[in-house]
Amino acid sequence: MTERRSDPASPPLERLRRAPPHPHLIRHLTRLEFPVKKILFGATAAAVLAAGTFGVVSANASAPAAAVRADAGNGNLQQSTHLTIEAATKAAQATLDAAEKENQRVSVAVVDRNGNTLVTLRGDGAGPQSYESAEKKAFTAVSWNAPTSELAKRLTNAPTLKDIPGTLFLAGGAPVTAKGAPIAGIGVAGAPSGDLDEKFARAGVAALNR
Repeated sequence: MTERRSDPASPPLERLRRAPPHPHLIRHLTRLEFPVKKILFGATAAAVLAAGTFGVVSANASAPAAAVRADAGNGNLQQSTHLTIEAATKAAQATLDAAEKENQRVSVAVVDRNGNTLVTLRGDGAGPQSYESAEKKAFTAVSWNAPTSELAKRLTNAPTLKDIPGTLFLAGGAPVTAKGAPIAGIGVAGAPSGDLDEKFARAGVAALNR
């Protein structure tokens, strides 16, 4: 039987265990770790995106008087009704046309149920402040599903309503509804009176029914 002897030039086993990895091995291990980090990051990002998506859907579903229905393909989701860009543009143009027929220089805004601006039109000669006012009137109308001329009357009993960011309780906004639920708002600003602004906004709503 041949006796196996360790090489006296080789380090003891304990020293091998404590010895640091070879530089080439370190670089190799580092390269192996990068894909793992990317995979973990991708999974985390996907989870965040999924949570964000469900959060948005949930917020829309719980909003008062929103036009929503269950998603037939997924019981976790609901679908809400929105104006198309084509319809929003049609309403905005009809609103501006009504104002121009009476030689009024106004700005028009159409916003969706969440206050996102869909279309804005600024008539020739409309004042610079009218742009923002039109958006706020549109948002106010769709938020409460009522013309802003009616909402302005509520300030007598609830004066703090006017402190809500993004709102403007002056005549000139009209809601767009689908089966009684608000899906958009049309706001007008720039005419000599809010009543005129609202008259033009109503013309835009009427255009969607033609």
